[in-house]
Amino acid sequence: MNSPKKDGDDDVPVKDPVKYGELVILGYNGSLPTGDRGRRKSRFALYRRAKANGVKPSAVHILNTPQDSKAVHSRGQHSISFTLSRNQTVVVEYCHDNNTDMFQIGRSTESPIDFVVTDTSGGGKEGEDPSIAPSTISRFACRVVCERNPPYTARIYAAGFDSSKNIFLGEKATKWKNPDGHMDGLTTNGVLVMHPEGFPEDPKQGLWREISVCGDVYALRETRSGPSRGKLAEGESSALRDGSLVDLCGATLLWRTGEGLMRAPTLRHLEALRQELNASRPQCPVGLSTLAFPSLPRSHRCVVKVCERQPWVYLACGHVHGRHDWGQRSEGEELECPLCRTVGPYVPLWLGCEPAVYVDAGAPTHGFVPCGHVSSERTARYWAETPLPHGTHAFRPICPFCSTALSTPGWTRLIFQGPID
Repeated sequence: MNSPKKDGDDDVPVKDPVKYGELVILGYNGSLPTGDRGRRKSRFALYRRAKANGVKPSAVHILNTPQDSKAVHSRGQHSISFTLSRNQTVVVEYCHDNNTDMFQIGRSTESPIDFVVTDTSGGGKEGEDPSIAPSTISRFACRVVCERNPPYTARIYAAGFDSSKNIFLGEKATKWKNPDGHMDGLTTNGVLVMHPEGFPEDPKQGLWREISVCGDVYALRETRSGPSRGKLAEGESSALRDGSLVDLCGATLLWRTGEGLMRAPTLRHLEALRQELNASRPQCPVGLSTLAFPSLPRSHRCVVKVCERQPWVYLACGHVHGRHDWGQRSEGEELECPLCRTVGPYVPLWLGCEPAVYVDAGAPTHGFVPCGHVSSERTARYWAETPLPHGTHAFRPICPFCSTALSTPGWTRLIFQGPID
C-alpha cells in the first residue's frame, strides 16, 4: 500500500508483508451495503509502506500578517495552524520522519485520505440512505501513525492533513498552549478512544477519553463539541491496543493488531461453526421442520429475503423456531412463545459474519437483542457491556454487526430443539 489514493488500489503491498493491524467499522457485518470498493470499505488493513511517509514536528512560527502565513505555507511542508486572533497565528511545521508511516481517516474522498468513512446509521433499516442526513464525521477526522520497526506501535491523533498538507484550527476552535510551550487543540466533534484491558482473552472496558491534535489524552468534555477541554489524563497514551475503539462521532472503529488478528477466528472458522450447527438439525417445535442458517455473509442493510428454513427466535425466552404466525397478537409485533407462553419480539436469526469483533472462537449460542445477530456467549456479553458514544453526551451498547442499540439485557441464550428421530 505505497500510495493508496485511487479507489482501485490494492491494500496489500507487493514485497513487504508487515501488517500493523486493521481498522474495522462496527455495524456492517463484513461489508458495506453497496460492497467494499477502493478506499470506501468496512475494514482497512494497514501495512508497512514501501517508503515511509510519516511526519514529525520541527519548526514553530508565530505569524502576525497574512503575508507571513503565505510564505510559510508555500514551502510545501505539512503544518498545523493555530489561529489565536485575527492578527496572530502559530504554525507548527512538520518534517519527514523515516521511522513512521501515516494513515489518514475521514469522510473526504480527497487523495490524502486512505480510509473513507461515512456515518453508520444504527437500527439496520433496509434501504436507509445515511447520506440524506448531514454528516457529523470530519472530512479529515484523524490520523494513525505506525512505527515501522518492532513492536510496530500505532498511535492515533485527532485531525488529518488536507490536500494542502495543513491542519487548520480556527479562531473558535478549542486550543491552548501547554506548559512546555507547544500548542495543541481539539477537533469540533472530537475523536474519542477507549482502550480495553485484557482484550480479547479477558476483556475489561476502559474509560472513554478524547485525543488531541498532537496525540495527548484528555478526559471527555461536558458535551461532545463543548468549548472547554477535559482534564489531562496523566500517564495515559494514544497508542492503540488490540481491541481499542475509536469513535469519530458518526462511526465507531475497532482496532485489531496484526498479532491479535492471527489469534482471532476467521470467516472459514465461522463457516465451520455454521455447518456444525446446521448438521445438528435443529427443529421448529411447531412446524417440525429442520432449520438452517443461510450460508452467505449478510450485510445488515442489504435487501435479502429471509430463507424458508431460517431460524427465528422469541427474544424474551430464547426459544428458536421456524417462521410461523402462531401466537400473533394484534397490538404489535410481539408474539407468545408456544413452548413457555412468554410474550416478546419474534425475529429472524443471522450469524455475525465480521470475525474481528469476536473475542473468542466459541459456538454461536447467543443472540443480540433486539436485532437477532448471533455470536458466541463471550462475544455477546462483551459488546452488551460496552457502551459506545451516542449523540452529544450519551453512551449506549450496540450490536457490533448492525449498530442497533441493545436492550437490557442486550443478549439472550438461544434454545434449540433437537430432531425427534
